[in-house]
Amino acid sequence: MNDAVPAKGQLIAGRALSGLAILFLLFDAGLKLVAPQFAIDNSPPGLGWPPEIATMYLLGMLLLIPTLLHIWPRTAVLGAILITAYLGGAIATHVRVGSPLFSHTLFGVYLGVMLWGGLWLRDPRVRALIPLTTGANP
Repeated sequence: MNDAVPAKGQLIAGRALSGLAILFLLFDAGLKLVAPQFAIDNSPPGLGWPPEIATMYLLGMLLLIPTLLHIWPRTAVLGAILITAYLGGAIATHVRVGSPLFSHTLFGVYLGVMLWGGLWLRDPRVRALIPLTTGANP
């Protein structure tokens, strides 16, 4: 198999993983931008973010822009890096307030693994940068 072109199954799996992550991120950003008061009212209490519409708009834009960058193939890696930074902030927030580990705190990790896993499966540049498999040649 030519490593420059992903196998059909690999490409489908990569697109599916990326698509699921992107759909969730777009939904989350859209909710913060379209219905900020609803997002405020349904956020877990005590996260430490000011319950203000301007804060929701800011968080929504900080998520929407890298997600759109990730959708575009030429900037997908940059988008993934910026989304990873956003998710790191979400994880840190949940650690700080003592949120449940597997459902809240690690959710950003799950999303990041889906995001990078999908990108790794569909982009040969990422596979070259992060060689998770070993070839037959030493």
